[in-house]
Amino acid sequence: MDREVKLFACSASKALASAIAAEYKLALSDTSLFRFSDGEMQTIINESVRGTSTFFIQSTCQPHDNLMELLLWIDTAKRASAGYITAVIPYFGYARQDRKDKPRVPISAKLIANLLTSAGANRIMTMDFHADQIQGFFDIPVDHLRSEAIYFDYLKTQDMSNVVFASPDVGGVKRTRAYSNHFKRDLVICDKYRTRANEVASMTVIGEVKGADVILVDDLVDTAGTLCKAADVIMEKGARSVRALCTHPVLSGKAYENLANSRLESLIVCDTIPLMHESPKVQVLSTAGLFSQAIRNTVEHKSIAALFTGA
Repeated sequence: MDREVKLFACSASKALASAIAAEYKLALSDTSLFRFSDGEMQTIINESVRGTSTFFIQSTCQPHDNLMELLLWIDTAKRASAGYITAVIPYFGYARQDRKDKPRVPISAKLIANLLTSAGANRIMTMDFHADQIQGFFDIPVDHLRSEAIYFDYLKTQDMSNVVFASPDVGGVKRTRAYSNHFKRDLVICDKYRTRANEVASMTVIGEVKGADVILVDDLVDTAGTLCKAADVIMEKGARSVRALCTHPVLSGKAYENLANSRLESLIVCDTIPLMHESPKVQVLSTAGLFSQAIRNTVEHKSIAALFTGA
């Protein structure tokens, strides 16, 4: 017997959850969130979820409160006898801490995976992990959506005749190659050297960009330091223009100032994280249709991979 579907909007993703619900043609379920004076949260579901398929939509950007809230919602549903609980996490915070790259540091992404599972999640749905291997941190199913399904459609409306795709670092080559192969365009690599987090000391471009319209591809943009540095170096190498596609607009610190002062023509992002400010250089594409269809395919036991691979 198929379970009734319930969609829930959590605090960090209310606009996206509303758009997903509209695409799904289902009203969001009724909830209340109470905050004590010290900041402690109490989550309340104001309708029965017994035996239902529940989907909690919450990006863990600015992760501390948003992650804790998501864990509380999952526990609330579990204790209310929900039949199947899916955490829909468009942006998965702490994904950059996926390994021990120096002594005596945590593998935070693994810890978050354990917390979500212990809280009672039966399934995770997310988009563009910082590293694909994070899927292996979970002992429950993970639906890993790809933003290529959105960006490919967008780029088909653009003039691609003079485009060269660029990876802002060596780690993003696989992601960028998917674009260069799909559109049959050249690929270049920006090799960067960091002295510390969020600060690029030097960068070189491997490949030819002279006279080209370059599109940088990355999974997230935080302070925008890497993107702006890459745009400067690429333009110095003779490129005609530089744009960037970055799924998750973290955009913290001096990001908006960096973008405004950069040689980057535009930054196209997804709505996995709500923008803190508007910028004439930032364009937002909706993920609601993709997440809505992924939720429907999950409920109807259909392929998720088919949404972005044609499988």
